[in-house]
Amino acid sequence: MNLLKGLKIIYFLVMSEVKLAMKVFRDLEIEDFKILLALEKGMKRYQYVPSESIPFLSNISPKEVEFRLGRLSEMRLIRRWVGSYVGYALNRAGYDCLALNALVKNDVLEAVGLPLGVGKESNVYEGLTPEKEKVAIKFHRLGSISFRNVKKLRGYVKGDERVSWLSLARIAAEREYKALRILYPLKISVPKPIARNRHVIVMSIIEGTELENLLEIPDSERIFKDVLRNIRKAYEKAKIIHADLSGFNILIKPEGEILIIDWPQYVTVNHPNADLLLKRDIRNVLTLFRRKANLEADLEKTVQYVKGHVKSLDL
Repeated sequence: MNLLKGLKIIYFLVMSEVKLAMKVFRDLEIEDFKILLALEKGMKRYQYVPSESIPFLSNISPKEVEFRLGRLSEMRLIRRWVGSYVGYALNRAGYDCLALNALVKNDVLEAVGLPLGVGKESNVYEGLTPEKEKVAIKFHRLGSISFRNVKKLRGYVKGDERVSWLSLARIAAEREYKALRILYPLKISVPKPIARNRHVIVMSIIEGTELENLLEIPDSERIFKDVLRNIRKAYEKAKIIHADLSGFNILIKPEGEILIIDWPQYVTVNHPNADLLLKRDIRNVLTLFRRKANLEADLEKTVQYVKGHVKSLDL
């Protein structure tokens, strides 16, 4: 029986795990999702969930489990491992399907469309809600890249939970969603958070051009001051520091306003390295505008401005 009657899929040419998930999504049945959920649960303990444990975790008969494992393997949503025992684990597309299913069932999403941005740590796609509102769907991918980047969130894993790509991607999404829920009501220029499930965040549509990708920044002095005002508001009102700010996550929207994205690495102003991370963010902004717009500002004075110790900033 097919649960996913509402989701419409718009296909695109770029091959990705998300595309694979969307390709098979409407063909998945209740029993398929029970197997995917069983593997998700089992992967909190095992890298590969023992095949004999899956009937118990899914509450499905062994014969049906065998059929479903073969079906999901053919769809490339799971992978099989043979060692001291036979085990199975979710692939990223399988985890994507679990998140999409939850968002569809909760009436958050109706359609998934074209990619808005594909990076090392996340993939972002257009989406549509049941109310026909355009949204952005962000799939966190932390854990599939270098060890240096995996270490970014290692300290946030709770208790003795395994540090896996699955848990790291989910934690990254949890952190970013939490940051947006704090920042957006304070009228800081970030996307509006709408919903989250597992490693996926649904937020207001992200439209604009990264400052890093502009040859010149239009109305550069206004944009520069607007960026710093938003960093200051985040620091003073939300008590949050981006901690990974660069020209790649500051956008100019079509109407000329800025949008600051990618907040999973945020820290609070009470973090032991808060001053260091704030100064690094500001240095990155100053370097960007020096290169792109020939604007100069003193680093220490700019830090004092962001902290609210001075009212205005001289260029």
